[in-house]
Amino acid sequence: MPTYTVTVANLSLSQQQKSQIAEAITTAHHTQTGAPRFFAQVSFFLTNDGEHFVGGTVNKAPQVYVHGLVREGRTAEVKQALMSQMLEEIVQITGITVEDAWIYLQDIPATQMIEFGRFLPAPGDEAEWERGMTPEKRATLPD
Repeated sequence: MPTYTVTVANLSLSQQQKSQIAEAITTAHHTQTGAPRFFAQVSFFLTNDGEHFVGGTVNKAPQVYVHGLVREGRTAEVKQALMSQMLEEIVQITGITVEDAWIYLQDIPATQMIEFGRFLPAPGDEAEWERGMTPEKRATLPD
């Protein structure tokens, strides 16, 4: 399932902004890939002053960097639409420029990912895979 790590440098995000970014990433992933919303997970990390370098020099500009680990099998067009939707929302939420928001997607074969105790399904096979979850676990997840 997609795991998005959002690293922020030289920018302080409120809890509301973090929630908005997490929602934007989740919505973009669901909209562009058709995967269930509960598949997406988002974690935030803040770099301290002097800990983010670009070209070997300390970066002083506000920046948001998103690294997404996603299941392979999606077209370049789908991935670019996903990234473009995330970029637009992140820029709007944070007020930074598009030049200061970087987004990378990395494909991983579903056969190399285990979540909820099982190997992940290929893209498009989520519904069948979800039916294999225990009702108790499924009841704890958002729609």
